[in-house]
Amino acid sequence: MDNKYTSPFLILIVLLVICFFVNISLGSVSIPTKEIFKSLIGDVDNKSWQYIIQNYRLPKAFTAILVGSGLGISGLLMQTLFRNPLAGPFVLGISSGASLGVALVILGSGFFGGVFTTLLISKWSVVIAASLGSFLVLLAVMVVSSKVRDTMAILIIGLMFGSITAAVVSVLSYFSSAEQLQQYVFWGFGSLGNLSWNELFIFFLIYLTGVLLTTISIKGLNTLLLGENYAKSMGLNLKRSRLMIIIATSLLAGTITAFAGPIAFIGLAIPHMTRQIFHTSNHKTLLPAVFLFGAIVMLICDSIAQLPTSDYTLPINAITSLVGAPVVIWLLVRRRKMFF
Repeated sequence: MDNKYTSPFLILIVLLVICFFVNISLGSVSIPTKEIFKSLIGDVDNKSWQYIIQNYRLPKAFTAILVGSGLGISGLLMQTLFRNPLAGPFVLGISSGASLGVALVILGSGFFGGVFTTLLISKWSVVIAASLGSFLVLLAVMVVSSKVRDTMAILIIGLMFGSITAAVVSVLSYFSSAEQLQQYVFWGFGSLGNLSWNELFIFFLIYLTGVLLTTISIKGLNTLLLGENYAKSMGLNLKRSRLMIIIATSLLAGTITAFAGPIAFIGLAIPHMTRQIFHTSNHKTLLPAVFLFGAIVMLICDSIAQLPTSDYTLPINAITSLVGAPVVIWLLVRRRKMFF
């Protein structure tokens, strides 16, 4: 990594640490800053404060880091693969597949009787359903993409699969009760605070696999920036690189959707915000920068969503959209400049 990026990286790391501590210090229960630091080493007198921090606020803060960085990285992968500045982590229909899986569990009882209602007793049912839905859509996209040479065709195929799954969800919604619709809508708001340490550990293992595949793909990603024909002339196995990028994106975006819900705009906006700061297209620099930037922005969004000193928590999806949408508008206004 170039030495000229040392200062920006140090600033981002310091910001990440500050945002992390600010995030765990906010909530409906007011806890003194001194007690928060004590609770991190298990030396707090008030056991209820320690429980709140160690079993709710810390897992939520770590979830925000994984979600923000994962969406940022998967968005960067899709923008590079499709050479499209408005491509996001869910262009392959992964989010739609996850939504369909959840809809079958929550809304499907009206269609299929009491089987899915029984499944809802398990906390893992929504996670498993979302994972299976995103995996099946990914499998379908991969099967079709193996027969298609044009990368842009894969983008269109992913969008079409997304439209099909959205249509099925609409049909299920039409035949569902108000209570079921409310439950599905709440899932669609997204949430960072529902994971236990065990669930967070499983989330992290899948996330880590996606990040490792992304790291292996760095050389291919940099080559793809110059076009597919140039990449082929440089000896890049285009089909294998494309498949690895799609799998990495699916692991990151699919797992995040399964555990935290469909969180919008972060994956689309973060890569562009990072490029504006670092002024580079080299993925050796962009990947760690996107990781840090995504984690920081998600921690800030979560801190805003908590409405400090209030008992209410706003939907995280609403906050990320308020942050991300202006960035996308700004990018479209400045589209005269090259993104890649």
